[in-house]
Amino acid sequence: MLRRHLVLIAAATLALATPAAANLVVVLNSRDASVTLLDRDTGAEKGVIPVGKEPHHLIATPDGRELIVASAVGNELIFLDAATGKVNRRLPNVPDPYHLAFSPDRQWLVVAANRLDRVDVYRASDYTLARRFEAPSIPSHIAFSRDSKYAFVTLQGSDELAAVDLTTMQVAWKMKVGRTPAGVVATGDGRHLLVGVMDDHHVAVVDWQKREVVKKLPTGAGAHNLAPRGDGRYLYVSNRVENSISVIDEHTLEIVRKYDVPGGPDCMDLSADGKELWVTSRWVMKVSVLDLASGKVVRQYPVGRSPHGIFVSKSASPAVAATPLPPGTAKSTATPVPPTPAPTLAPPAKAAGRS
Repeated sequence: MLRRHLVLIAAATLALATPAAANLVVVLNSRDASVTLLDRDTGAEKGVIPVGKEPHHLIATPDGRELIVASAVGNELIFLDAATGKVNRRLPNVPDPYHLAFSPDRQWLVVAANRLDRVDVYRASDYTLARRFEAPSIPSHIAFSRDSKYAFVTLQGSDELAAVDLTTMQVAWKMKVGRTPAGVVATGDGRHLLVGVMDDHHVAVVDWQKREVVKKLPTGAGAHNLAPRGDGRYLYVSNRVENSISVIDEHTLEIVRKYDVPGGPDCMDLSADGKELWVTSRWVMKVSVLDLASGKVVRQYPVGRSPHGIFVSKSASPAVAATPLPPGTAKSTATPVPPTPAPTLAPPAKAAGRS
């Protein structure tokens, strides 16, 4: 009897310590200075939160309890409750936080100050500034080596990839990767970096230890952002001008599938069960939901202007392994859900503000 009571008390304590389950989708409307909250299951709007100008990207805190929205022109970080979307606090005087990422060892928060041509490194423990680097020009997206020694930053203005040594706090090296590099991720084995090269319409495969582009994958026009599936095997690439999303096999470094997604697909996040990919359709003020098995866009939800970053709550355990990538390499010919009238040609990335 005593043991049973102890088990019940422990379970209750754990429930209190764990964030409430949420069916939350968070979308950053970069040209409306706002955040749209959607119900993940129904798509219904749960609220719109005003934030500083140009919210482009967001990340979860290492403990998963909060989301950090980076307000680039507002020069602040806004901390949202990851379960409810409620604003918990704001951290002002963070200059131009365009893109941001925590190092794998959770020691550093690295911020790309896109407008200021700078990379800022903050201590993750208290968000105090540790070091500031000049990074001409137009630092964009960030990735890390597995051991957290290096932060890799794409430089859109100089067509380069830069490596910042976080142990010495020095810029270790730079290398050319192609015209207007944007998204960057490390492969699961840590050997390569994959870089979306927007104006060359491919993903560059970089052997970063040799500082060499070893392969170019022609994913599509405007290859922009990359999102790992989380299974160590596949990742998604948004081709923003072509209106498509490619799938890359990290093991073979080959393109294995392509989906049609309208409206300038940009940032992406998987559903909790791994069956759907939620995508911001940048040019048409919508979020598109791609069913990965059928290859069809099955739903679209209206949001604000120029939706960019997106977060889909993972209150249920992801079932990535139980949802294998559909076989076949041919491009999906399924007709997406008809969108509302929108421009037929996506404007150039630089013409629509920051990319």
